[in-house]
Amino acid sequence: MHQNHGVERRTAIVTGASSGIGAAYADRLARRGFDLVLVARRADRLEALAKEIASSLGRQVRVVAADLACESDLRRIEGIVEATSDLSLIANVAGTGALGPATSINPSAVEAMLKVNVIALTRLSLAASRRFTAVGAGTIINIGSIVAVMAVPGAGAYSGSKAYVFDFSRALQAEAEGHGVTVQVVMPGPVYSEFFGEAPPPFPAGLFMSADMLVDTALAGLDRGETVTFPTLHDSDRWDAFEAARKQLVHGLLQTGLPAQRYASQSAIME
Repeated sequence: MHQNHGVERRTAIVTGASSGIGAAYADRLARRGFDLVLVARRADRLEALAKEIASSLGRQVRVVAADLACESDLRRIEGIVEATSDLSLIANVAGTGALGPATSINPSAVEAMLKVNVIALTRLSLAASRRFTAVGAGTIINIGSIVAVMAVPGAGAYSGSKAYVFDFSRALQAEAEGHGVTVQVVMPGPVYSEFFGEAPPPFPAGLFMSADMLVDTALAGLDRGETVTFPTLHDSDRWDAFEAARKQLVHGLLQTGLPAQRYASQSAIME
């Protein structure tokens, strides 16, 4: 690791860093003393952000233009995760929506979304987890969504991808416990960003949070030791109740390998 006036340097990788939540993470992590590797498709925006952070905060910033839906680009970013000697945090922010009814949405758009939201996030998390577990320290931040706990018509694939991020991140955290590695999944509601493009957002304005406020809240949750952060959940007892109900359901599912009694007559017919 290289040093700066006796202070150990730390590097964070942020994907989706060219705008919105990713750009906010880049700024806040730089303010926390991290050097940065910024990843996104739009090199011009990355360069502008890097120049601003380097000049105002004095951090070292590397820009990597990459499309995480592209296999070769994803492998390149995996290589950076593996080769960055002072890497201590990765924020998997990159994501797309591919919203629309199942009867009319373009399947290619859905596939591209899954490559970014699921495949890229998974592979980069696994690469980081291997690195961090080996050295006994490191943080992985994955961006989920409140739609992970609700099936949303017109956003089936997107909500499904975020349900994956939610479960994958929690399982990864369970594995990382005891190895000095933290995995946080952030579950925002609507955020002011370029996510909806030119289309009118399907939520009232009062439900939206700014990207800066979201990231500040998520990092506060990280500082509190939260592995799951719902930034807009004011009553944390509701999360506790959700977890308790989930555990009760799991307990009920694992009592026996026999069909439930309500299916008994149908089972008899089938036999």
